[in-house]
Amino acid sequence: MARSPQPAKTEDEREKSKDVGALRQLAPFIKPYRFLAIFAGMALVLTATISLIMPMAVRRVVDNFRAADAALLDQYFLSAIAIAGLLAIGTALRYMLVTKLGERVVADIRKAVFERVMGMSPAFYEKIMTGEVLSRITTDTTLILSVIGSSISVALRNVLLLLGGLVLMLFTSAKLTGLVLLIVPMVIVPIVVLGRRLRKLSRENQDWIAESSGNASETLTAVQTVQAFTHEADSRQKFVDITDLSLGAALRRVNTRALMTSIVIFLIFSGVVGVLWIGAHDVRVGDMSPGVLIQFVIYAVMVAGSVAALSEIWGELQRAAGATERLVELLQAEDTVLDPESPVELGDTVRGEITFENVNFNYPARPDIPALQDVSITIRPGETVAFVGPSGAGKTTIIQMIQRFYDPLSGQVRLDGVALNEMERTHFRQNIALVPQDPVIFADTARENIRFGRPDATDGEVEAAAQAAAAHEFIAKLPEGYDSYVGERGVMLSGGQKQRIAIARAILRDAPVLLLDEATSALDAESERLVQQAVEGLAETRTTIIVAHRLATVKKADRIIVMDQGRIVAQGRHDELVAEDGLYAKLARLQFTDGVAA
Repeated sequence: MARSPQPAKTEDEREKSKDVGALRQLAPFIKPYRFLAIFAGMALVLTATISLIMPMAVRRVVDNFRAADAALLDQYFLSAIAIAGLLAIGTALRYMLVTKLGERVVADIRKAVFERVMGMSPAFYEKIMTGEVLSRITTDTTLILSVIGSSISVALRNVLLLLGGLVLMLFTSAKLTGLVLLIVPMVIVPIVVLGRRLRKLSRENQDWIAESSGNASETLTAVQTVQAFTHEADSRQKFVDITDLSLGAALRRVNTRALMTSIVIFLIFSGVVGVLWIGAHDVRVGDMSPGVLIQFVIYAVMVAGSVAALSEIWGELQRAAGATERLVELLQAEDTVLDPESPVELGDTVRGEITFENVNFNYPARPDIPALQDVSITIRPGETVAFVGPSGAGKTTIIQMIQRFYDPLSGQVRLDGVALNEMERTHFRQNIALVPQDPVIFADTARENIRFGRPDATDGEVEAAAQAAAAHEFIAKLPEGYDSYVGERGVMLSGGQKQRIAIARAILRDAPVLLLDEATSALDAESERLVQQAVEGLAETRTTIIVAHRLATVKKADRIIVMDQGRIVAQGRHDELVAEDGLYAKLARLQFTDGVAA
């Protein structure tokens, strides 16, 4: 059974925002294009004014059908055609301006949201699926585009037609206008009552769409694992369940909107027919000319059409208000890791000294389980230090703390004596190269995947890094060599080839601090030997931190730090730790004596 979507707001908070006031939060994005908005508004007023003049022209034509002067009748017809021409030009201008405004505003929103989520720490993604973020950037912004580029403009135009039409109806016939106004309360009530329900259903529908997108993204990203475990049927059923729930919410929204529209249109046009009935009797007795009645009817239809259109647009505005809330939630999401207001700069030359001072840390998703407990260690510039220990000991957490993906609950992590939380993250991360346990390969060429480590690198430098990572040989054998497309997530490469690409990327970065998180775990013996030689060459000139389960890869480290349950339990060189006969010696016996990989 599909799980319920996880709204970013509580139900109480959502109850407080049942109107379209959330759209005001789009103002900062519209402000840079205020002149475009002003010109669009002027075109809108122009077209509304011309529309309100048209019935007057029609009245003159009708009342002068039997005029003695035929030239006067021709003049009225030509005037009507001229007014129609101005209306066409004004409408085209309004459409062009508001559409451009909508496209530019939505482009800015998408860029702002993407920029925001790109800078969020990993803790943010523990609470929200990337598929849902993508849904908000695409689906929700599409709704906003529809509103800014069309609905708001149409709504304002209909408001002007409604107000202008009512005033001109009053001047045309106060009696008939009074009868029309009696219908207004009957129309407003269903709009208000059903509009509230429509708002709730629209938000529910959007939540399920985001849930569906997140589920599909997660499943397709791991499609090989799904197929390997023959989980296709269950995954399909889960997606079907979520999609059906989304469809159910959408159908309830559509039914509610259809009901509201039908009630409003019936009441409005029934009222218009009744008024026309009474007006026809006034024409028969000579109290009103045919042209005046036609003018009034046109205004009445115009007002009725405006009310009906506004009831339709109200639903769109409510959906867009919900989408705006969801996007603003991302823009205003609080991060647990922030850059300081007055950052400290590292020196021109980064030595690569890393210090942990009494660091304690629990992952936000597991607040009761310590990941690091009172960790204190100093890694000297140029030193090669390996972290070993059983799974869950805290080794990878050390790597994440050095990159400041998380902040310690207490204690400090320093680079060259400067606390990481006193510097801009992008500043000190430029001095760190990472080879993760699960290498990230982008849907690009082999060359560009390596160049990701240093975008300004030459082709020669890229190839030299590949040779150092023992990747040149297999890349050269690809159909187009370094310019071969490697597929999404590197699906055209083996696990070992992906890892060598990632190592070449780190080598190319040429940073003073090198982090290797199980960097050779997917390599065969020969490739591991070649990469190990490259790593040893790199380690001579930079601080290198290695996380490994395979102890054969860390025997030559300057220092080996043994971790267990988030604590440092021992440290020293390989021979010293074996002689102590502690946890490291136990791990070594398992691997070197029994030949069993830890």
